[in-house]
Parts: sequence; structure tokens; C-alpha cells
Amino acid sequence: MITYIKLAWRNLWRNKKRTLISAASVFFAVILSLIMRSMQQGYYDYMIDSSVRLYTGHIQIHGKDFWEKRSLEESMYFDQTVIQKLKENKNISQIIPRLETFSLISAGKVSKIVQVNGINPEIENNVTKLSEKIVEGNYLKENSRGILIAEGLAKLLGVNVGDSVILYGQGYHGVTAAAVIPIEGIVKFAIPDQNKSLTYLALNYSQQLFSAYDRITSLSILLNDADEIESTKTFLKNYFDNSYEIMDWAELSPELVQSIQVDNASGIIMLGILYVVIAFGIFGTIMMMTAERVKEFGILISIGMKKGKLAIVTILETIFISFIGVAAGALISIPILLYLVNHPIPLTGETADAILAWGFDPIIPFAFYPGMYFAQIWTVLAIAFVSALYPVNFIRKLKPSVALRG
Repeated sequence: MITYIKLAWRNLWRNKKRTLISAASVFFAVILSLIMRSMQQGYYDYMIDSSVRLYTGHIQIHGKDFWEKRSLEESMYFDQTVIQKLKENKNISQIIPRLETFSLISAGKVSKIVQVNGINPEIENNVTKLSEKIVEGNYLKENSRGILIAEGLAKLLGVNVGDSVILYGQGYHGVTAAAVIPIEGIVKFAIPDQNKSLTYLALNYSQQLFSAYDRITSLSILLNDADEIESTKTFLKNYFDNSYEIMDWAELSPELVQSIQVDNASGIIMLGILYVVIAFGIFGTIMMMTAERVKEFGILISIGMKKGKLAIVTILETIFISFIGVAAGALISIPILLYLVNHPIPLTGETADAILAWGFDPIIPFAFYPGMYFAQIWTVLAIAFVSALYPVNFIRKLKPSVALRG
């Protein structure tokens, strides 16, 4: 076998141009398939991560009927002792308490219904990077008695930092919640609906304003390993009885799950079409390489080389060419994908508007992880190995007299 390996390796470099063309077909196949799958998985990961970080968490705990009614009456007691026990779970990365309700906001003659989010400023910023979205003024502090409002909402109301707005709504147990609150900062969101409707208060102040002392509407939990959602939910059930509801992001965002499934199915079809193109490219290259070597094969068989041994050498050549192409494609794709992961491609025009309507930033993100490499590389290698059956079959049927005349 060592002799066959040496012979196959030497054969490759007797015609460097032919070898490089053959390896190039595999090289570009690997790069194209990796970039395509990286784009697909990157976008799925981005959608999930955006949804998880912005609102739902990997897991969310709330009162049993809160998700359906969205009422402060379904809020729950914020027990710091339980929170400390939850933090002992090594898979729990962040625990984000929020008090969420809706209220009327007014400035001058303009009024609008908005979502009011009572947040712990430090914890919220660790997760959503809310302070980085500040375009005017300052971010909230734990004891702040001011409000953050979205940029589009500020323009609608005609207010700036330092001005005051009136919040008027209903608090816990139907108590009237009303206050004149100064604007501490203005935040800008890429998503139009958010940029016209979101407001933020410090959690302590929002609990006081809505008479929901020591209460929250939801406890969002981020995990270090999203694959451990079920085991973490089991762990959480030890601390929350049936009066609470524990839901994961897939249950909280069924539309997102459905859109990913539909897109993934179409993506697999597109990837299948790409593999067909790749297969034709590799197969065509091997056919060309075989056609160029007809006389060589005829001479080798004429001087006594068994067709079976010649087929083994040819298969080894194909394997070497495939590995050269795969290795080069994998190595070259690493810096390309790393760059794309850190520099997502921005979108404009109607495509950007359509993506914004779904609630996501108009970018094409990419992913980078080992499993993606193994799947694409093995698929391309499989195509190359199947294509290697052509020269084997060609050699089996080859007649030396015909080959030498050609």
C-alpha cells in the first residue's frame, strides 16, 4: 500500500496544472458551502440571540396568567433570597428582573400609549447594552427618578433631555399611577416600532409609581449553554410552584421558531442545489483529468499493471486531490468567516425595511463553529469520493489497444 501511496502522490505532481485545477474545484466548493451555511446559521443565531437578550431570555418566569393578560395583577413577588439560590446554578449567566406595563405618556397636547419597562439599570445594561443606545442625556442609575424614552417617541412628543413628560396609567390593584417625570436620556433603536413606543424607568421607581412594591412581572434568565434549557427548567421548578409559569424562548416566540424552520428548509434546498453544482464541477474536472490520461492508462496496462492496482492508485490520487482542496478551502475560509462574523454585511433598501418589520437589525450576520466545518467538509469529500468511481469504472472497461491508438 505504501508503494501505491507514493506512486499516487508522484503522479499528482507530474502534471501540476491538472492537479491544481482539480484541487481548485474542491477548494471553491468548500469555501462556497461554508460561507452559505455560515450565513444561514449566523442569521438564525442572531435572531434567537436578539429575541433572548432584548426581551424573553432563554427562560422566563412570570405569574401563571401574565403572558396572556399582560396585567400588573399577574405580577409576582421579587424574592432576593430565591434569586441568590438561582445564581448558584453554574449554567445561569444573568437573571433580569423587569416590571412591564402600559401607560399613557403626554407632553403638551400630544399623548400616546407606550410600554413602560421598569429595569435594574446595571443588570439590563449587561444584557441589552442599553446605555450604548443613548443618543442624548445620560443612562439611568439604580435610584434615578427620571425616564429614558425612545428617539422616535421624543420627536413625536416634541421633547428633549431636561423636559418633563406626564405618565398616567393604572397600577397594581387598580391604583391610579400618575407622575410628572423628567427625561434623563433618549435612546435610539433600529427597529421603528421600538423607537416610537419604548420607555424605561429604574425598577425601584417604577415599583413605587405603579404601587407594585417589591413586585415584578417577569424574571428573564440567560444561560451559558442554551442546549441545557430543559435541565435548567427542571432546576427552576424546585423554587417556583404552580402559581408561576416557566417558559423557554421557543414557547415565548413561536413565530420566530416557525420562521426559522421555514427559512431553514428553503436554505437546505438552496444548499442542495449548491451541492449539485459542486458535484458537477468536481465530476467534470475528474472526467477531464481521466480523458487526458487515456494513453497513460493504456501504456501502464500494456506493460503488465493490473487494472485493480491502477484503480487503487487513481482512487488515492482523487483522495489526495480532495484533501488538498478541502484543507486549503478550510484554512482560507477561517479568516474570511472570522472577518464576516465580526463585520456583518449591512442591508439597505426594501430588504432592510422587510427585516426591520420583523423586528431585527438589517444586517447579514455569520456564524463560526466547528460543527459547521465538519458537516460541509465531509459532504464535499463524499461528493469527491463518489466522483472517483468514474475513473475506476473507466479503467475497468479500458482496452489497451484502443487507448494506445487514441
